[in-house]
Amino acid sequence: MNVVLWVIASLLAAVFLVAGGMKLVQPREKLASNGLEWTEDFSAGLVRFIGTAEVLAAVGLILPALLGIAEVLVPLAAVGVVLLMIGAAITHGRRKEAQLIPANLVLLVLAAVVAWGRFGPYSFTS
Repeated sequence: MNVVLWVIASLLAAVFLVAGGMKLVQPREKLASNGLEWTEDFSAGLVRFIGTAEVLAAVGLILPALLGIAEVLVPLAAVGVVLLMIGAAITHGRRKEAQLIPANLVLLVLAAVVAWGRFGPYSFTS
């Protein structure tokens, strides 16, 4: 199960590193024209904040465990991803973008599995 948790955390990290990086380097208008229409409802600063949170989550899912330093940050980062995905699902629901919610829910469940595993039976401290 430890390997499964590493694989899930790595996949989540890759997804959120790319998604967050995109929000950090591209202007809000370009993001909206590239399919992220929800950015029209938020200020540029808030979009950058979300991007920063996603990049930090990506780093937090891998780096602490890889370095063996403050490994409790891994499940905390996973909880952060769960919270981000709850917010994303709510946003898409309010915008009547129901087709996007399943992806949010898949990422939420994967992050919840990592949080459960790393807080519980497969923690780095046990």
